[in-house]
Amino acid sequence: MAYTIEQVKALVREFVDFPSKGIVFRDIFPIFREPAAVECLVSHFVERIQATGQQIDVVVGLDARGFLLGPLIALRLGVSFAPVRKGGKLPGSVAQVTYEKEYGADVFEMEADSLTKGQRVVIVDDLLATGGSCGAAEELVRKLGGVVVLDAFIIRLAELNGDKRLEAPVYALIDC
Repeated sequence: MAYTIEQVKALVREFVDFPSKGIVFRDIFPIFREPAAVECLVSHFVERIQATGQQIDVVVGLDARGFLLGPLIALRLGVSFAPVRKGGKLPGSVAQVTYEKEYGADVFEMEADSLTKGQRVVIVDDLLATGGSCGAAEELVRKLGGVVVLDAFIIRLAELNGDKRLEAPVYALIDC
């Protein structure tokens, strides 16, 4: 069965008061249970990225759900994939950035040889909330000499205005 992008959106489930009271958790994993839905989602993101008209050299995926979609998009675009990991998870020489989250500071890292100067990057993750983690990823890309041309998400929590903290244009499939 082929999926439309509207059918893919409908697969996202909401869990009220998870992981704590007052939070509405949006679960993307049902999409990944349906290969045709994943195909539709990847194709949709590839089309959006290509619509920028910009050459893309690297897709960067954020720990951890950006690892689900990022490599698939990179493969389809014929470009490399580079992970951004939480501190202490990558071997060798790394670039790192400390950023603020709701509950304190955290560290993101990329391997120092993930990018070369001037490479054009798309950052991919499942959710844009406050923009803290994606902003840190943008900073890492800049530290390594790359240029972020698009930040792409499955879901954007519009009321949190995370896109206002980011330098690159933002695309989200679903605005909540």
